[in-house]
Amino acid sequence: MQTPPPNRRRFLTRLLAAGAAPLVVPSGVLRAGERPVPSNRITLGVIGMGARGFQNMEDFFSCADAQITAVCDVDTLHYREFESRKGRALGLEPGKALVDAHYGDSQAGCATHHDFRELCGRGDLDAVVVATPDHWHAVHTLTALRSGKDVYCEKPVTHFFAEGLRVVSEVAQRQAIFQTGSQQRSDKGFRHAVEVVMNGHLGKIQRVEVGLPRGYPEPMASAEEKAPPAHLDYDLWTGPAPQLPWMRARSHRFWRGHRAYGGGSMMDFIGHHNDIAHWATGMDHSGPVSVSAVGWTFAETPVYNAPLDYEILCDYPGGVVWSIGSNNRSGTKWIGDAGWLWVERGKMEASDPAWTKVGSFDPGPNKAYVSEEHHRNFIDGVKTRHPCVAPVETAHRSITPGHLGYVAHSVGRKLAWDASAQEIVGDAEAQRLLLAMSHRSPWGLG
Repeated sequence: MQTPPPNRRRFLTRLLAAGAAPLVVPSGVLRAGERPVPSNRITLGVIGMGARGFQNMEDFFSCADAQITAVCDVDTLHYREFESRKGRALGLEPGKALVDAHYGDSQAGCATHHDFRELCGRGDLDAVVVATPDHWHAVHTLTALRSGKDVYCEKPVTHFFAEGLRVVSEVAQRQAIFQTGSQQRSDKGFRHAVEVVMNGHLGKIQRVEVGLPRGYPEPMASAEEKAPPAHLDYDLWTGPAPQLPWMRARSHRFWRGHRAYGGGSMMDFIGHHNDIAHWATGMDHSGPVSVSAVGWTFAETPVYNAPLDYEILCDYPGGVVWSIGSNNRSGTKWIGDAGWLWVERGKMEASDPAWTKVGSFDPGPNKAYVSEEHHRNFIDGVKTRHPCVAPVETAHRSITPGHLGYVAHSVGRKLAWDASAQEIVGDAEAQRLLLAMSHRSPWGLG
């Protein structure tokens, strides 16, 4: 096995493992506007200079004890789905400019990389942020982990179920710090709702409804097949996915409508709302006992092949009926024999309005993990080696019903699921489909 290049984070990890006090300043004792000396900052490299990558960088800017020192993208300059200037400029050059403008004269300048392997191989990075399309998540994450880095990766954590098994194993083997971009876990409203459920105010949970967006009903940008723009390395953007004809409707922003790159709106949001449903009901290391795909429809356009409307109907332990789909109200709803509660971003309703009063209603003694800010939580994890609020197995388990839903739809029957073994029971064909992965040569998981 190749030895990863040395860096400060691994040095600190060895000290902590030996019982030494961490050589870092707790974030809470920093005075306003004060930045630690460069040797005491967590250094970050970011892969993916699209809209989400920019949002992540701006969130990390608020962490005074962290510094982005390198960025990577295969597109030099773009405007998401628009052909020319409209909205924010994205891509490698604007990404570097954003970082340099933020830090000003405090650093020599942000390094740029076209190839993610060069960024991951840098010995001066403590952690890597993966903000690329889903089909790249596992390859980028595994490369970063094997280079000795901690990882912040956007959700869904992997494109294929079997990739998730590999990433979970690699994180555990390397004792790495991993944070999934399921930022709802760091929102006080969602945390409050979870604690209401955890403390039994709804009684015995009978039904859970997870509402996710519909798929794309039509091409969301130009569907004209044409040569990729000169500023984009389309072969490297495609990477492990099939090499489909380039079109703007499957490029930046709307790539997830095709199964080559993502899992549609379903897999885009299941790592948010089903993640919260799992959190409240103690399912972070478990899952359903059966899964069915119900009422799936598809748009007429050949541009996309992810479902338009869909429901994943599950049975969970304890006889809980669990519905995940576009037919449910967006967000997460728990229904018990003593009441119900629904939560969405910035919104909460319940059969007893008192339960929704964040800050004035104390749900009870059972408390959820407190993370006030998702990116801050990751930096603290890198420094202290304390697990983050959205670790890798939690993320993998939260999206597993989505993977199973695709398999159930493919075979046209209900699946029995052993959550402990993470295997489909008594259906060899379905199990084979669940574990199937396709990575275009020369890309793979290694």
